[in-house]
Formats: sequence, C-alpha cells, structure tokens
Amino acid sequence: MPAHPDRFAHAPSRRDCLRQAAALSFAALPGMAGAAGRNAVVLSLSLAPDSLDPTMAAASAVGEVSHYNIFEGLTRIEEDGQVAPLLARSWSLSPDQRSWRFDLRRGVRFHDGKPLTAQVVRASFERCAAPGSTNKARRAVFDNIATIATPDEHTVVLTLHHRDPDLPFRLGEATACILHPDSAAHAATRPVGTGPYRLAQWSALGGVVLTRTGSWHPAQHAPLAQATFRFIADPAEQEAALAAGEVDLLFQFATRVVRRFQDDRHYQVLIGHSCGKGMLALNHRRAPLNDVRVRQAITHAIDREGFIREVLDGRGSAIGSHFAPTDPGFLHLDSLLPYDPARARALLREAGVRTPLRLNLALPPAPYALSGGDRLAANLADVGIDAPLQRLDWKTWLDGPFKGDFDMTLINHVEPLDYRIYTDPSYYFGVDDPVFRSLVQQHDRTPSPRERQRLWAQMQRRLAETAANAWIFTPQIGTVVRKGLRGVWMNYPIFAHDIGAMSWE
Repeated sequence: MPAHPDRFAHAPSRRDCLRQAAALSFAALPGMAGAAGRNAVVLSLSLAPDSLDPTMAAASAVGEVSHYNIFEGLTRIEEDGQVAPLLARSWSLSPDQRSWRFDLRRGVRFHDGKPLTAQVVRASFERCAAPGSTNKARRAVFDNIATIATPDEHTVVLTLHHRDPDLPFRLGEATACILHPDSAAHAATRPVGTGPYRLAQWSALGGVVLTRTGSWHPAQHAPLAQATFRFIADPAEQEAALAAGEVDLLFQFATRVVRRFQDDRHYQVLIGHSCGKGMLALNHRRAPLNDVRVRQAITHAIDREGFIREVLDGRGSAIGSHFAPTDPGFLHLDSLLPYDPARARALLREAGVRTPLRLNLALPPAPYALSGGDRLAANLADVGIDAPLQRLDWKTWLDGPFKGDFDMTLINHVEPLDYRIYTDPSYYFGVDDPVFRSLVQQHDRTPSPRERQRLWAQMQRRLAETAANAWIFTPQIGTVVRKGLRGVWMNYPIFAHDIGAMSWE
C-alpha cells in the first residue's frame, strides 16, 4: 500500500505508533505462516472488551475473546446453531418439561487445578441470578430457575418456573459460562476457566494474548499455542493492517473493507449469516419518544434498503422487529412501517410535534455506527428531526446510553432470542408494554407447539406495530481470513471465536 504523501509531515498518531509496534513484534516471530506463525493466530476485532467475564459484562466483545477459549458452558453452540455437549456430556428433560438433568464430564479442571463439580455449577448459576447481578441473560435464563439440585458430584438438576425448550441453547451462550466461586470475583481482569487457553497479556499495545493451557479436557487438543486479539475500530486502519499482513483474521460486518480483499491472493472472504438486530434504539422514558406515533414516524423516516446498500455494502437483510431471519418462525415485517417520509411527517403533525424536533443520536465506536450515523441523520432531517451525532468510545456508550442516558442510539444487538429485554422496563430503552409482557407469559406457559408458534408471531407483530425501536438490518458477517487458516466460522449464531478449533494447513 503506497505511503500517504503527508506521512512524515506530522508527528505519528498513537494509532500509527501502535500499528508500527505491532508490526515490528509480529515481524520478529520466526517461521511465519501468517502474521503470527504456524503455531499462533492474530485476530482483529472492531471493539475492545472492557472485561473478560462474559457472565457479568454487557459488550459482545467480551465473549468474542473469552467464550470457548478461557471459559466454557455446559453446552456449546455450533456454527450451524445446533447444540452440542461441552462441560455437560449429556442431558435429559423430565416428562413435565420443567426439569433438566445434566451429567457433567469427568476429569475437567480449571486453570488453577480446581475440579469442575456440580456444586461449582450451582454456585456459578446462583451468582448470575443474585440480586445486583449484571448478567444479560438473568431475566431469560437465571430468573426462570426455581431450584438447582446437585444429587452427586457430577449431576446438576435445573427445575424451571416455566418450560423453556431453548434452555440447552441458552446455556451454550457466553452468559452461562461456568466460573469457579473461588476465582469468579476477579474474572473480569484475571480470568480462570476450564477452556483451552489462559490469559497471558492484556494491554493497550499488545491487545489480548491467550496461551494454550494443559488443563483443558484430556480428550481434546488445541492445535494453536497462542492467539492474539487486536482491536481496530477504524475501517481504514483495518484495511491497512490486512494489507500489511499484520492479522490473520478480520471479523467484521460486510463493509467495503471486506470487498477490498475478495480477490486478494493472501486472503479469502467468508460471507455468512448472523442473528444480529441492527436498530435505532429509542428511549421510551423521554418525550416525545414515549408517543407511539413519533416512534412510528422515525421508523417511516429510515430508508432501510439504502442503509444496507451504502453502509453494509449491500450485505444484510431489512427487518421490522427484534427477531432475525435465522430465528425459527421469523416474520418479514419490514413492510409494516415502510420507508415513507410523507407518512412520517404526517404522524409527527398528528402527535403535535413542532419541527425541527431535536433528538441526539449516540454512536458507539463500531464501524456500522460510525459510517451509518450520517446516513440516519440525513433520513431524519428529511422529516424534520434534527439528530446531532454524538460519537462515543465504548466505555462512554456503556456508561451513558446503555444506562438510559440517551435519546436515540444506533446499535446492533447480537444475542439470539433476546426478546425478553422488552419485558423489562428497567432495560436501557425502557419499554413498558403490558400487552407484550402478557404475550411472553402466555408463550412461556402453553405446552402446545401450535399455540407457541401463534404467540411467537404475535410477539413479533406487537413489537413492530408499536415501533418499540426502529429496526433496520440483520447484517451478514464478512470475515477476512488468511488462506491456510482452518476452523474459522462462516456463520455466527453467537459471536464467538473458537481458537481451539483453528489450525494452519
């Protein structure tokens, strides 16, 4: 890649220094197959984690680094969305469909040598359900556990308040990883898990470095001795790192950075599906966003197809509720409140809104938000809504919008089956809809598959009709991978990078 003509006309930025230092450190490694050599791999993610404890932290980047690598759950979710055994070697369901019995693997130990037992699993789940827990799946999973029985060292019985046929899937998500009670308190910075890797380094310069540990399941083997996660948010810097050969894998939504490497002789591009729900989240606690007509107007103002074409390079699907095309029983509801600026203006007048209406638009540091903010602001301006952009770092976004201090924010929710966030008025966008809560409760209680499917459809329609948020897209995932690196996922039912499954040809 040619040097910029002004490259030496100014002092190098902090980003330049970091990139140069990383390049020098990688160049020093002998026997290179890629950026890190045949015994290691370098991955580039857009967002840096603020913690390494996926059971308590909100950012998906936490699980991307630690899930399957440092921490493991009772089950694992495969690339095709199927559930497989992990720390539990098998499970069974009682005739009343409310009690799940898990048989644990024998001989599994944490990195500090402590054994995995049924009592450890119970303590880990009780921590997730405790008052003050910040576990993202607390409402969906842990509040539904009525009792946890441990009849012996290797058996865990979970009895639920209401049936949940998706429980094995939910226990395969990062939020249900098993932490030992003796080390859980410092898992955010000094994680101790049962996975094939342990934390070796975490710094602004070096990113996160994981090294292989010998305490993983005896029957399995991780081919790679080391994995380095680098965190690069700026698309131009991502492209530069790839062009310089500094990374082996770039995990990214499908943007023009991905297109640039489709015909590169050193890399291949994997285009896959995800369960993400990209949306303009709206704060229901603030007027006039508590008026359904205003929320509907905002949805009508957004050109979903134009956003997908310009921001995601055309790689994505328009959606109209908090459900993704990968969800069973998904309804295509994007046409319910279609792009219609005239209708948006009429609804604002009907709601008594005087324009220009000023609503701040907070943007996290993800590339889709940084490049999509201007596009959304232009759409909103066309109907009389002034949306000043607030570009935030990830910590500021978590401390502000994610705690309810915002008007609007552009965000991609990547957790599958997370519709219960709309039953919790304390969640950051503050939806308080008794009708939706009733539908979810009915869905929980009915044993009839046909009735559950009917209610599933009604839940989607209720969210769409009330414009609980302004949904825009489900992104395809564009992963740029150095040729010769095996075991990389194409499709992402959850956001995880299983280093133990990767190897070099």
